[in-house]
Amino acid sequence: GGTVDRRGLETLHASDFRAYLARRRRGDDALSSRSLARALAAIRGFFRYAERRWGLKNDEIGLVQGPRVRRTAPRPVSEDAAAALLDMAADDDQAQPWIAKRDAAVFALLYGCGLRISEALAVAGRDLPLKDALRVVGKGGKERVAPVLPVVAAAVNAYAAVCPFALPKEQPIFRGARGGPLGPRAIQKAMEKLRLYLGLPESATPHALRHAFATHLLAGGADLRAIQELLGHADLSTTQIYAEVDAAHLMRVYDAAHPRA
Repeated sequence: GGTVDRRGLETLHASDFRAYLARRRRGDDALSSRSLARALAAIRGFFRYAERRWGLKNDEIGLVQGPRVRRTAPRPVSEDAAAALLDMAADDDQAQPWIAKRDAAVFALLYGCGLRISEALAVAGRDLPLKDALRVVGKGGKERVAPVLPVVAAAVNAYAAVCPFALPKEQPIFRGARGGPLGPRAIQKAMEKLRLYLGLPESATPHALRHAFATHLLAGGADLRAIQELLGHADLSTTQIYAEVDAAHLMRVYDAAHPRA
């Protein structure tokens, strides 16, 4: 409760940090494990900054372990729902024809290539006409080559053919209604409208199409390592969560079909 100074920060013990975390865990404003882990990460980041900026050093923070955070299982859309979303986006009679083709092309990249929304919106004029492969720059500047299905290439090329704006090689091809670069919010809003019409849950987001890409490939017998490469995951453990989703699906089918379930 005293004034914050250098000596006070340097002499904090691991027990002080643990007491702080324990306090944040209690009461009406108690933090979840995920929020608590984020708070601890913020403190660690502050001490790294303080060491670089002022030479302030406290090794006690390194002795504190954060709470275990349970990974949230992905919630992909079903194959039928994914197909319905793509068809309805292309046939949206409430939108301008080129905007309907634009949204359908973005959804096709998310589901057909497993791209993140930022990766799909970064497709540039130099990638046109889209062929059977696409170079993608993912998180951390990591590059990968994504195979492109003919139906996905056709959707993107159909949009490019009717887009009313010029598409220079160095600029993104997906444009907003006024011609500027398309932002993710526009695609999220398009998905919200479609999922309401189709009666899909709130978990049916643009990113759920990427989850569906991985889950449906795995259900079809694809190798986990291959899916890791297609998704651009640095660590296989990130991809393994899709195996858990697929196993849960198999158990539901088993329970529904087994005569003694």
